[in-house]
Amino acid sequence: MRVLILGATSPIARLLAGRFAQDGASLYLAARDSGEAQRIANDLAVRNGVDALSGRFDAADFSSHGEFVQRVVSELGGLDGVVLAFGTLGDEDAAQVAPGAALSTIHQNFTGAVSLLTLLARILETQKHGFFIVIGSVAGDRGRARNYVYGSAKAALHAFTQGLRGRTERSGVHVMTVKLGTVDTRMTWGREGAMLTVSPESAADRIYAAYRRRAEVVYVPWYWRPIMGALKLIPERLFKRTNF
Repeated sequence: MRVLILGATSPIARLLAGRFAQDGASLYLAARDSGEAQRIANDLAVRNGVDALSGRFDAADFSSHGEFVQRVVSELGGLDGVVLAFGTLGDEDAAQVAPGAALSTIHQNFTGAVSLLTLLARILETQKHGFFIVIGSVAGDRGRARNYVYGSAKAALHAFTQGLRGRTERSGVHVMTVKLGTVDTRMTWGREGAMLTVSPESAADRIYAAYRRRAEVVYVPWYWRPIMGALKLIPERLFKRTNF
């Protein structure tokens, strides 16, 4: 099995790469920090005796995505699965007043993903097998005053992957959407309102288990499903007065 991991230097992506490597998969680890991606790939290759390649990509550099995908497929000798694990909380305060900052958050969390998923889906559909694991966020389940720019990007990503799942399932390509809660990483450290935090190890274990059972939409951890279900039931006239 040959797996591309996008955003491979994030804690959860590193751990998922390790799970796939332990199962004997050949890997291509891609990130903006190509040096760190290469270090992770070398470690996985030594520890697990698998092929682990690496390279650089930029989610917001749309014009480079076609060449990047071709290079990955060529160097791996094919492609069987994709883990999309990149994204950023960005500067929400700036994004709510500066269009450039808002668009940067949208590109890093949504439009970059759309560009890459569209190119990669074409490949997997043609061969009539494969999978996508797309890591989103519970922030996409309802627009909140505190982080609505980031949340809107994740909501759009969830809708996109839902439609992609319906389209590619007919070709034997499975798409799993992960709605991730708060994970104890550098991206969330010190953020106001961070609660119910889980470790990256626990999150990766749950994501990989869900992938193995071919889940379609999974909340990680599970208790975010009822939490977000309850929040979505609050009438808008009341919800807009909260500080969630």
